[in-house]
Amino acid sequence: MANLEDRELEQYRSLLETPTEFENGFGWSTFAGIMFCGFIMLPGSIYLGLMTGGSMGAAGSWVTLILFAEIARRAMKTMNKQQLVVLLHAAGIMIAGVAIFPGGPFGHLVYRAYLVTSEAARDAGMTNYFPTWFVPSPDSAAITERTFFHRDWLMPIFLLAAMSLIGLVKRYTLGYFFFRLTSDVENLPFPMAPIQAQGAMAMAEMDKKDDTEEEADDENSDDTKPKKKKFSKWRLFSFGAVLGIIFGFLQVGVPAITGLFFDSPIYLIPQPWIDTTVLTEDVLPATPTGLILDAGVIFIGFVLPFWSVIGTVIAVLLTMILNPILHATGVLGHWQPGMDTINTTYANSIDFWMSFGIGSGLGLAIISIYSTLKDVRKKRKLILENQKNDERVDIWAVPDGRGDYPLWIALVAYILEAIAVIVMCCMMLPDWLSILPFLIIFSFIYNPLISYVNARLIGISGQSVEIPFIRESAFILSGAKGIDIWLAPIPVENYGGMAQSFRVNELTGVNMRSLLIADLVALPILFILSGVFWSFIWQADPIPSDAFPYAQVQWEYKTKQDVLHYSATFVAEGEDPDEKTLMDSEFGKALHPGTIAGGAGFTVVIFGVLSFFGLPTMLVYGLIRGLGNFPHFFILEIVGALIGRYYFQKKFGATNFLRMAPTLLAGYFTGVGLISMMTIAMKLIKSAVTSAPF
Repeated sequence: MANLEDRELEQYRSLLETPTEFENGFGWSTFAGIMFCGFIMLPGSIYLGLMTGGSMGAAGSWVTLILFAEIARRAMKTMNKQQLVVLLHAAGIMIAGVAIFPGGPFGHLVYRAYLVTSEAARDAGMTNYFPTWFVPSPDSAAITERTFFHRDWLMPIFLLAAMSLIGLVKRYTLGYFFFRLTSDVENLPFPMAPIQAQGAMAMAEMDKKDDTEEEADDENSDDTKPKKKKFSKWRLFSFGAVLGIIFGFLQVGVPAITGLFFDSPIYLIPQPWIDTTVLTEDVLPATPTGLILDAGVIFIGFVLPFWSVIGTVIAVLLTMILNPILHATGVLGHWQPGMDTINTTYANSIDFWMSFGIGSGLGLAIISIYSTLKDVRKKRKLILENQKNDERVDIWAVPDGRGDYPLWIALVAYILEAIAVIVMCCMMLPDWLSILPFLIIFSFIYNPLISYVNARLIGISGQSVEIPFIRESAFILSGAKGIDIWLAPIPVENYGGMAQSFRVNELTGVNMRSLLIADLVALPILFILSGVFWSFIWQADPIPSDAFPYAQVQWEYKTKQDVLHYSATFVAEGEDPDEKTLMDSEFGKALHPGTIAGGAGFTVVIFGVLSFFGLPTMLVYGLIRGLGNFPHFFILEIVGALIGRYYFQKKFGATNFLRMAPTLLAGYFTGVGLISMMTIAMKLIKSAVTSAPF
């Protein structure tokens, strides 16, 4: 039995053979791809995120890869696998971002400008308490004139650039160190790395498998259905792009074009959602209701794990049942009739759901730790036996050409940047002595420890673990007062996942230094172009405003959440810092220990019941994701999951359709992104014409 398990463990390590040769993948094509993403994809991504909350994401990286591969073919040249993988990596850096702050780091600065003048900050009395190293004062011309070309932005921009560079250094120091330790020295299998590497290479190889091979793979799958129709990924991508262009024109194009000629844009499709909370409050009091009309959400439902989506269905139904009951019993006391989705969600959050979410997070951490330790215990003996039988002469030796550098350089560089961050934080914080012990613990004990633990866990079982609310707990325990501590770059980080990233890149045969060069080239270009495009968009229209409906509702909600957290240590003028305690703050009042314990217990019990009866434990993650949240996004996602499973999987076969769905999704968001790029180009032209002196 041990030999069988030993072979199974070794199978993961040898699922993809580690290349014996590594090649540099960075070249002029990579640089051209970075510039293409910066000038074409980036502005479209910003506009799409502000309008609808959508993201170019992987779709933008994919279309860049396809375009450059096709150009190379027609120029009678070929791009090798390493060049395409590095191009994919660089494109991902340029387009990366979250829905709230898409399009590079300057989105955070625009949000700060909104935060300091927001109604939430004004009501809490915090407007004049934000430090100038974080954001200019509310009456500064840098804020009132909506421009980054002002000296008051120099310090916030400098700190943002410094932290971006330090983040890069950390990835290639601490992350690299634990990759060497867990992959090279301990020889851990990293079971998910070959899967990710195959995905990256499949994208890079531009769909070399033909349709007949797709059919052959499907025959060898677990499907018992007869052989289904074959498909072409290129055709699917094109079909998705056409759908995206059509829907994107209605969703994004029409409002943007009409906004050029009228005082207010015209929305054929309500953005960001149809809000029915007020209409349903008599039947479902204290319950946000509504619907997002976005075809992309249906496509997302195609690709999400089905049982996770079913968990979300259960969570939405439970929320609709629980909220009226909690309101009737006086738990949801802040809700008032007439509140819309955002205000209802926020009121319910401070009364119940924030505490329940904290408890659920703790419950998930307990589950993750238990499951991972159980898995590690099972595999540890096998790994130790493998290491005993290891025939390598020098376990510290590295493959030739992989681009490695001495570990002492990584450690010294990490120590230097950690000291730099500590010094920066101490210079920013007036009450720095109270937080200094936590800065030292985080930088030199907690971050390396949690990174190593996660690197080992990912290397053994593919799982990771996070300890929730470490940062917030440290702020409160430190006794520091003021909101500065929440805004400083306190180093609470986990770089364990970088060990797997380096292992994935190793399996693709890419020289590590070419990835570093791509990062060093892409990062400053992203920083500069992010500033240029965000500055233009912000100057043209206030953000948020009617022109950007998604940002208008989401940024308002985020400011309320941020101000609630800041209140934990905020001391207003005239208040005695020594007398004000956590429970005197709005944040303290929103913490309900019984609800936190109930959330943790609920999560653990549900997971245990599902495990006992052999039911899909992904239901738990769907439940936690949906409980207490508004259902607007989830409804069409559920529709997509049901259509995908019970119609398309039967029509095309489960394995075949699961290959098709991501291609269709990428094509769709590429199409919507093209419309976003077109609209931002029209705004640029209008701005140039209206500002011309003739």
